Amino acid sequence: MPAWILPSAVALDLVLGDPRRLPHPVRWMGFGVSRLEPWFRRIPLPTAFSGALLAILLITLAGAAAWAAVAAATVLSGTLGDLVAVVLLYYCLAIRSLQQSAMEVFRILEMGNLDGARRSVSMIVGRDTRNLSPQEIARAAVETVAENLVDGVLSPLFFFAIGGVPAAMAYKMINTLDSMIGHRDDRYREFGKAAARIDDAANWIPARLAVWITAVAAWMVAGRGRAALECAWLEGRRHTSPNAGRIEAAFAGALGVTLGGPSVYRGRLVDKPEIGTGFSVVQPRHIPRACELMVLASLIGSLLAGCCRWWIFP
Repeated sequence: MPAWILPSAVALDLVLGDPRRLPHPVRWMGFGVSRLEPWFRRIPLPTAFSGALLAILLITLAGAAAWAAVAAATVLSGTLGDLVAVVLLYYCLAIRSLQQSAMEVFRILEMGNLDGARRSVSMIVGRDTRNLSPQEIARAAVETVAENLVDGVLSPLFFFAIGGVPAAMAYKMINTLDSMIGHRDDRYREFGKAAARIDDAANWIPARLAVWITAVAAWMVAGRGRAALECAWLEGRRHTSPNAGRIEAAFAGALGVTLGGPSVYRGRLVDKPEIGTGFSVVQPRHIPRACELMVLASLIGSLLAGCCRWWIFP
């Protein structure tokens, strides 16, 4: 696999983002999950087991489909196969779309349109946003930028480094399954248990690598690399997620802000512990700083993934 595939995919993502009018494999993945869920729920097996079967099937199919697409294109032309690999890897990344979504929240907040900012941030977070203050909106945006640095960038890069485009696409299915059925409510507590556990396992290493990458980026932009590492080490375990807490704590230290705290999900108050205690309250101005940190960390991660990929498979 030529060395230019990864930088080309990253460049495409930075330039194009996520064009809504183009077909996107992740949307197809979501369609597959929603269509197959009723079928697997009817299987006469324990709910958790049928959910696990659905997850394993779709993850396998996603990786196999990516491999088949590249292989079929390569039969016609080696260059065509490489181009297909670039496009598929580009679809696995979300650097620009994440930046655009967060900065849209920032721009609306700067205009003083609180209701508009609530609607905008509701598109990128799972919590209820109807009654959020400007500071709470900013906190939600910064938290999703931090979490999605792992889910939307560094984890796909990690799996590309060790398994190429098929592994990166299989990871996107893992992440899609977790976002759709990996919930702890009554409907999905059992059916989505396997999807949630697989997602936790898949992100375990990337989330911890992300702390170091974020610390390097924080050192480069603000000289706060040590603060990012210390906060991640001391407070990252407070989060209910085994992975999200690490990167949120690294961002809290890098930006000097307090993340976490109470949030409402589906009408239920969830009292999350604060991360970055002793730092200042998140303000709207921290959103562009978080985006800058995320983009730089993404570029560092891309460089590392490229080096690892062609060191393992020269």
